[in-house]
This record gives sequence, C-alpha cells and structure tokens, in this order.
Amino acid sequence: MTVLAGLHAAAIGAGRTGQSVVRFLRSRGAQVRLLERAPEKLPARALPPEVELRCDDSAAALEGIDLIVPSPGVPRNHPLLERAAARRVPVWSEIELAARFLSCPILAITGTNGKSTTTTLLGAMVAASGMRTFVGGNLGTPLIEALEVPDAYDVAVVEVSSFQLEWIDLFRARVAVLLNLTPDHQDRYAGLAEYGEAKVRLLATQKEGDFAVLNRDDPWVWEQRQRTAAAVISFGRDAVEFGTFLDGDDVVVWGPTGQQRYALSESSLRGEHNRENIQAAVTAATAWGVPSEAIRSGLRTTKALPHRLELVCERGGVCYYDDSKGTNVGAVEKSLRSFSGGVVLLLGGYDKGGDFATLRALIRERVVGTLCFGAAAPHIAAQLGPDAQCTVVADLASAVRRATALARPGQTVLLSPGCASFDEFRDYVERGQRFRTLVEGS
Repeated sequence: MTVLAGLHAAAIGAGRTGQSVVRFLRSRGAQVRLLERAPEKLPARALPPEVELRCDDSAAALEGIDLIVPSPGVPRNHPLLERAAARRVPVWSEIELAARFLSCPILAITGTNGKSTTTTLLGAMVAASGMRTFVGGNLGTPLIEALEVPDAYDVAVVEVSSFQLEWIDLFRARVAVLLNLTPDHQDRYAGLAEYGEAKVRLLATQKEGDFAVLNRDDPWVWEQRQRTAAAVISFGRDAVEFGTFLDGDDVVVWGPTGQQRYALSESSLRGEHNRENIQAAVTAATAWGVPSEAIRSGLRTTKALPHRLELVCERGGVCYYDDSKGTNVGAVEKSLRSFSGGVVLLLGGYDKGGDFATLRALIRERVVGTLCFGAAAPHIAAQLGPDAQCTVVADLASAVRRATALARPGQTVLLSPGCASFDEFRDYVERGQRFRTLVEGS
C-alpha cells in the first residue's frame, strides 16, 4: 500500500481534477503544493488552508517535492515535468493515484470517439445488476473522488483519455475497452503513432484473468490484441464465432454460455456511431458477467448525452443538432454519417491539427453548406477546398445566423466543430450551451 503521510507532493493545475487531487493528498497526510499559473480562477475557499499555492514553473517550484500529479491538460513537455524526469521525481496521473487506493475493480474505456457514451452505457448496465457503481473519469467526475467515502463502490466504470494514460504504472483495468483511433490532439502529439501509444497503455497494464474488449473493424485497434495479457473479446459488424456482431438490427453476443441477442430498438441512441458504442458496452458488460436483463435495462434507460448529437429543436421544418463534443475530424465524420443529406455544417474553433481534407467526399455527398467559424476557420476552409462551398465567419453566433438563413425545411443544421473550443469558450459544454441559446433565440 502506498503511504502518503509526510510525503511532499505537488499538483499541477487547479481545475476540478487538481482540486480533487489536493483534497485527497491532504486527507492522507501529505504536504501539498499546488502549482497554478492563474490562481485567480480558483473559487473562494477551494483549497484546504495548509496547501501551499505557487504561481511559477521555475526549478524552485519542485524543491523538496517527492511526487508530482499533473492535471490531464498538462503536456509531457511541460518544463516542470521535464525537470521532474531529470531529477527522477515520480509523476503519476490522477487515475494512477486513485487506482493505488481504490479497493474496487476498474472497468475502463478509451478511444478517440464514443468514450463518454460507452462509459455511460456500461455504467448503467453494471448498476442495473445491483452493484454500487462509480461512473466518471474523463467523463466528468474525477476517479479520485470515488475515494471520498471509503469503500463506497463495488466497481468503477471510467472513461480514460490519452492524457491520463501517459502517467500510469499500476493502474489496471479488469475490463479495458479500446474503441477506435483517429487523428486527434495533433497539437500535443508528434503524430498518430505517438497518440496511439498513449492509448494502448490501457492494455499494457492488464494481467491474466482480465478482459480486453477491442473493435476488430478498426485496423489499428485490432493490431493491439498482442499488446495485452488479458483475454481478448472483439466486437464488429460481421459475424464471428466468439465475440459480438450485428445481425440486422440486433446485437449478437457469442460467449461461454452461448448466444444472447439485444435489439438496437431497445435503445433511444441513434446514429451509426452509437451502434458501435452499444456493441462495445454490451460486450464489456457480458465480459464482466452482467446479467442479460441488466444489460437490457441499461440500454433502455441511457439517453443521449448533452452535446453529443443532441437534438436542440425543430423550427420551420429545420432540425438543429448540437454535437459540440465532436472535437476532432473523426467525430465529425461519424456525425455526418448519421444523416442522409441536407446538412448545413458548422465547423471551427481552436485547431488541434486535424486533417479536414478527409471530409471532402462526405461533405460533397451530404452537406448543402459549410460554415467555418472561429480561429481555425480559414485553415479549415483551405483544407476543404472550393467544392465544400465554405463560408468563413468570425464566431459561432455569426455561423448560427448564416445557417438559419441558409437551411430549408427538411434540412439539418449540425454543429459538429471538429475542433477544441478554447478560442471562444471555456470548454465544449459552454460552446454547446451557447449554440442552444443562439438557436432558441433565432
């Protein structure tokens, strides 16, 4: 068991994760230093009074420190982390810290797209079986908060990002789900290979007796089946002798006890991407031994998450969809494939290095107008080329006004930006809420 009492620890970043880490470290007797460049963002009385707050990232900030816990948004090449590596100071992500103290098993989901929906689905299925279930992680509630009440949970179902997986060692998923890999966060990683290596760390820490749930329709994901000691169970479109596949509108699971069928119609989740998410959740739940009726209950009760292809309203025969969580090009592609055509597409925000040129064919097929907004707008329009009929506007408000004027009855206005939100908004949630406000006021 890791002992924190008397340890001198530094947390980097004072967002929700950083604040939760600080509270936990102090509760276990550690001396804590919080490093935050913008301390004015901290709410009043957010930190215990014994915590030392520093606003610099100089070498002196690490003096006397035995452990560093960076928030997920802190990149590996941050000066403090590079200095920590040079000094051989241990660096743990928040999920690594939590895993060292959790008494319950962890079921973890990663991938580029679909993580939050799959996590929510799996969490609902497990909870329906009667287990006290923590659902969170990158989804919203930091895993470390599962420790605020000792032994409160029988199992933790968590979404984990590549950022969180960069600094794990003992973090172990009894069931690990790897959904897909498409280019994302290319402003943080040197390329797709480096991004993928961060993701696959989820499989590398598994042991015999664990389960790895892999998408066999994603070539890169399927190649990673050799990277884990766990038993591999796959899901995909085509029939297999052992695993999960689609048979019309049914999800079919072949397992040790035979075949189970789950009708996609039992779920209110729509779109091609959600068929994949449902398959992944059903497969993971089956691997964990969740009874079929609890799986069906999870399918029935899970609704579309906010800002994930969420119908905002229908006005004048035009449907407005908020997919603000679509922060990479792969997510935009999945969202566009949910519509047969007649889409007015809103793209833009803070560019993460995505290749929007890969959307050209799909835009020609299904989009009647493309509005590019925000800091990335000129770059996106240049990549898409003249065939996409792009209009560059300053911000989201301008894009909504143009889209409302352009869309005709029977068509769809889709905010699926393919970018982060940081040029104009705090996060994708604030962007999605602003989209709703603009639509409802138009």
